[in-house]
Amino acid sequence: MNNQTVAAAQPKTIALVAHDNCKSDLVEWVRWNSAELLKHNLICTGTTGRLIEQALLESEPDAQVHLTRLKSGPLGGDLQLGALIAEQKIDLLFFFWDPMQPQPHDVDVKALLRIAVVYNLPTANNRATADYLIASTLMTHPYQPRQTDFSSYLNRDTNR
Repeated sequence: MNNQTVAAAQPKTIALVAHDNCKSDLVEWVRWNSAELLKHNLICTGTTGRLIEQALLESEPDAQVHLTRLKSGPLGGDLQLGALIAEQKIDLLFFFWDPMQPQPHDVDVKALLRIAVVYNLPTANNRATADYLIASTLMTHPYQPRQTDFSSYLNRDTNR
């Protein structure tokens, strides 16, 4: 496969999402990492965005929070976020998801995780991985993720 190099902008655009049983863990992680997160543009799904905005303002009352809230995940927020990933408008995804609890929008969750892999998006699905990503020197330095060139797929012969 051919690869293209796409530069990630500074500040980065970071998506933050959590299932209900994981929201408190993500909010605690956001508080712990508020100084770093406030340097970036944040995009969140519904309730998670409200909780994160509150946590950031409590941690840093004078901070300017650059946060965009999408719809709630089950109401289309996961799909909105997937579209932003496909448009290469997201640099990192922190998605604390609950593997033990059935989700009414499980198909959307799987689609979001799939599109993150398709576009080679750095993704953390738990706190340990989130800690590694945010502590990476790549958070403050330019990083050029390799993106797969999909032209051979797009130009395939479908008459076979």
